[in-house]
Formats: sequence, structure tokens, C-alpha cells
Amino acid sequence: MPQFAISSLAKHIILAKMALLCFDPRPKSVFLPPIKQTTPMKNSFFGLLILIGAAVACTEQPKGDTRSATADDSIANDTQPISETPTTEKARPAILFFGNSLTAGYGLDPEQAFPALIQQKIDSLGLLYQVVNAGLSGETTTGGLGRIDFLLRRPFAVVVIELGGNDGLRGINPALSKQNLQGIIDRVKQKLPLAKIMLVGMEAPPSMGQDFTKAFSQMYPALAQANQVALVPFLLERVGGDPKLNLPDGIHPTAEGHAIVAMTVWKTLKPLLQ
Repeated sequence: MPQFAISSLAKHIILAKMALLCFDPRPKSVFLPPIKQTTPMKNSFFGLLILIGAAVACTEQPKGDTRSATADDSIANDTQPISETPTTEKARPAILFFGNSLTAGYGLDPEQAFPALIQQKIDSLGLLYQVVNAGLSGETTTGGLGRIDFLLRRPFAVVVIELGGNDGLRGINPALSKQNLQGIIDRVKQKLPLAKIMLVGMEAPPSMGQDFTKAFSQMYPALAQANQVALVPFLLERVGGDPKLNLPDGIHPTAEGHAIVAMTVWKTLKPLLQ
């Protein structure tokens, strides 16, 4: 008898337990992380059954964006997760949150990220808008410029652009970042001329030097003024640098931090919805 032989009844019990573990009745945002295999499966019929059972049972996707972080937020830029807050009306005008891991809600459940909290505020006021979270960990302004056309195939009433943080961490020339952000704004205006645009500012770490940080911080208000778009001066206002409001990596906000971020964003976004 093979080493991993097991009764048919036991196999069904194991697969049933796996299905229960993978099932979660709560609505989830769409997230498709890359599949990584870390340990080779033993060459056995039992191993094959487990793989098949897991593929069939686990129809829900993993929670949030939980890939490991480093001091540089630019990691694993190989997926295009798009989270769409569940609603009952498909025809509702949509708000696109286009950003990096800060928008994606790195390390948290999608429902804890600030775009989902914005949806709660929208619903509480009876406004007919649907939030679409297109945050992607590791996204730079260059990556965003290459990705925006794919997203703009769908109409949006408002486009919120939250990019540049990874550029600052990587030391990318602010002139290039500004050029890329302008390109994204131009694409939105070209494809969705009626859409309102909101730009979300960030700050570069002081370690990049005074000249760099000054040029970086100035590009957001300059772009907002030149394009006549709404501006959130600093996304992490009252959150950045506070250990109590950030994950151990010191970069990404906790659930409490995202609640403050949501209030910061909402102050500028709310007038665009009325």
C-alpha cells in the first residue's frame, strides 16, 4: 500500500474541512496576488487530491495586501488588484482611487482601508457614488502612467490620484515624477473630459536632502494649480511618523491611521460630490 494511502471517507473529511476554512461569507474586494510555491508537493495521489480540493474550495481571495514590506515600499509590482466596494446598484457613478499600497490598505482588510471608509461616509449621506479601489503596492508614477489607460476603459465621475510616495522613497527625480503625474492627468482629461480630478500629495523623507524634499513637495500644488484640480496637500497628515498609527514598518497606517486618512481625504473630496 502507498505511503500516503488513506480511506476515501477520510479524504472527503479533509477536503470538507479545507473548504470551511477557506469560506468567508463577508463580501470581499477583488485581489489577485501572484501564486508562489515555497515547498514542493510530495509525489503522491493524496497530495494531488489536496491541491484539487483547495483550488475548488478556496473561491475567496486572501485578505488585503499582505506582502512583506521593507523600508522601500516598492515591492512585488506584478499584479493589478482592483477592489470594488460591494453595492446593490451597478449604475451608480464611480470614484476611482488610483494609488499605491497606501490606497490598497497594505496589511489590513480591504474594508479598513481609507477608500472603503470613504464609501461608508458616502452611503451614510445617501450619495449615489461607488468607490473603486485601484491601489497597487509598489506603484510609482511611471507605473501608474502605464496602467491608467487600462482603468479608464470604465467611466468615472471622480478620479483620485495618490501616487509619488514610492518615487520619493526611491530617490526618483521629482521632475520625472511631475512629468508622469501630468501625463496621468492628461490621460484622464482626454478619456473622461467630464470627470473631476483630485490630486493627493505626499512628502519625501528628509534623508533625501533638502533640495530633493523641497522640489518633491512643491510639485503637487504646482500640478494642482496648473491643471485646476482639487488637492489634498499631504495624505498622511496627523498620521505619518506616529508609531501608534502605523504598522511596524513605519510606513503604512494601521486601521486607526486609515480612519484619520479618510477624514483628511474626505474634506477635499466631499465638495466634488455635491
